[in-house]
Amino acid sequence: MITTEKLTKLYNGKRAVDGLDLQVPKGEVFGFLGPNGAGKSTTILMLVGMIEPTEGTCAINGIEVARNPLKVKEIVGYLPEDVGFYGTMTAEQNLDYFARFYPMTSEERGARIGELLELVHLDGVGQKAGEYSRGMKQRLGLAQALLNDPMVLFLDEPTANLDPEAVAEYRELIHRLAREGKTIFVSSHILSEVTQVCTTIGILKKGRLVAKGMLDEVKTALLSSSPRTVTIYVEATGPVPAIEHADIVSIELDGTGAVIESRSDIRDFISASFLRQGIGIREMRQAETTLEEVFLSVYRS
Repeated sequence: MITTEKLTKLYNGKRAVDGLDLQVPKGEVFGFLGPNGAGKSTTILMLVGMIEPTEGTCAINGIEVARNPLKVKEIVGYLPEDVGFYGTMTAEQNLDYFARFYPMTSEERGARIGELLELVHLDGVGQKAGEYSRGMKQRLGLAQALLNDPMVLFLDEPTANLDPEAVAEYRELIHRLAREGKTIFVSSHILSEVTQVCTTIGILKKGRLVAKGMLDEVKTALLSSSPRTVTIYVEATGPVPAIEHADIVSIELDGTGAVIESRSDIRDFISASFLRQGIGIREMRQAETTLEEVFLSVYRS
């Protein structure tokens, strides 16, 4: 459904997006993760036909975007990070204005707009859009992105201005749209939001895709590609004895407890060492590396 090949965008000689190869199949909810400035928004702007790539190609449902931008716009919806509306118009008036760009009759526009305003909980709101809070504008932006009942929906930082209740409503809406078979491309730097709604993710760093797949697949791939220390917690039946191993980075002792940072999992070695010195172990566990820790290590490296 979404395909890019060597997609590249240069600004003043700098590669904002660098040779991006990406495939997102129909019906996928894809999370596009990366720190601010990684190239996420630039990628989306090329995918929706708002800017042209410097090199490479991108296509939506087999339609090459740069060659057929108007045709692509018929089948996609786009919620930008900073959504804007005519401040002197109501939500209904704004949506009616944008709906006129699509082949809808007046009756079809009215029915679709009423349905969408109810969907985003703005039905019955009579105030002008210029008086809206940022969260209300974000919800109106989502309604606008859905006007043409798009096959593919692009969302750029969709929860940036939403309160917790609105975030929960957004998540339910994404799940509903996914059940309808829409392909959804969510760009964000907020890991927790992406993991709540997306089936697969890709991580962009300095314009390059460094990992893609299901959450556990990406976590495993990143852990295996970058050496990390492991944390081992030990609770003994007596004073913790001296432990010496080449992989140990640090040890924090607290009576019968110890926190050991090691370059590898040395729990078997620790057990044997305690046994030789006649000290029993009440508990020993290795701390699991969280997705957030993995992604932060990628962002910072």
